[in-house]
Amino acid sequence: MVRVMLLGQGFAASVFAWGVMRLKKGLMEPYGIPLARVDFGVPLTSIDVVASVDVDAVKVGKSLYEVVRMYGLEPEPELREVTVMPGLKLESTPSFIKTRALDDNRSLADSLARLQEFIDEVKPHVIVDATTTARSSPLNVWEKVEDGVQKGTLPHPQVYAYAALERGDVAYVNLQPAHVACSPAYVERARTKRALVLGDDCATGATPLTVDILEHLAERGRRVLSVAQFNIGGNADFLSLTEPDRNVAKEETKSGSLRDILGYEPPHFIRPTGYLEPLGDKKFVAMHVQWISFGGFVDEMIVNMRINDSPALAGYMVDLVRLAYASLKAGVYGTVPEINLFYMKRPGPQGLKHKPKIIAYQDLLRYVRGIAAIDIVERVFEVSQIRVAG
Repeated sequence: MVRVMLLGQGFAASVFAWGVMRLKKGLMEPYGIPLARVDFGVPLTSIDVVASVDVDAVKVGKSLYEVVRMYGLEPEPELREVTVMPGLKLESTPSFIKTRALDDNRSLADSLARLQEFIDEVKPHVIVDATTTARSSPLNVWEKVEDGVQKGTLPHPQVYAYAALERGDVAYVNLQPAHVACSPAYVERARTKRALVLGDDCATGATPLTVDILEHLAERGRRVLSVAQFNIGGNADFLSLTEPDRNVAKEETKSGSLRDILGYEPPHFIRPTGYLEPLGDKKFVAMHVQWISFGGFVDEMIVNMRINDSPALAGYMVDLVRLAYASLKAGVYGTVPEINLFYMKRPGPQGLKHKPKIIAYQDLLRYVRGIAAIDIVERVFEVSQIRVAG
């Protein structure tokens, strides 16, 4: 089984925990999981959520069964076995959340030690960061990470990643914009600790579509004049993005692909633009692209969508957990560009150029076939050893 620890028990993580249990029981189809039909040695049914961490006082102390019901889903009884434990608040936690956190009544050093003890107790193979968006800077050397952790100046995702990598022999999947897989310090630390970091900022909605549309236009020799793309949603993540620093962090990852795909950067407006509570989790997405065609004629494309934000992310989480586990089993440490380029808005490692998602998907399949082949060789070797011993 793949033991998974969730950081941030919001709607996406709750849909993930709920959906995994339903997949195990054959109660739903694996739609929205890109590699659902690809066999690389880690079945969908092998995922086991063993731990959950959050700082929201409404969730801490409750079972996953209770939290999933809070979101209007009908949970499976097995989710009663996991209780949401308190995590780290730090200064990067949104101000609108009433917290119950490890560092509410104790020092950061003590809180971090308790978190690391908890990680040791539950022994996760994969830790998934589905916490709230936080702004950060890339970190180049591990001493800077340690210094920032001790002083309490790093945002919570980078502190969680530090705690995970100090344990080693684990995969850390960063679904939000903080620089983890795009920080050389974390990638190198993962390599030396026989660990893995994947990220940063999972791309599930308008961003991958925009990237592929731009590639379509570039391949046909059209000159893009402008790109406008925005999202409005009513969930907790969009509420957190009303705080300027978080909005800027998301904007950076959404617009980072233009120059890599086109070779130039046209005027653009690509960002989450607002919070509207009645929209709930089903965000509104609008896109407008103008380009010059043959003879100087100007064409345009307008796209409007409504996307269930959290379920889209939860489907990707199923793949990322399995890919992280399979990569570790195959002896892959540090980070994996092939995974990051397909699933992420700002793919690590630092300096990696974006690719159209349709091309990145083919690269991902080649990578998956490679680690699957390693697994087959190892299984054959194990069987031959048993035969010899017999």
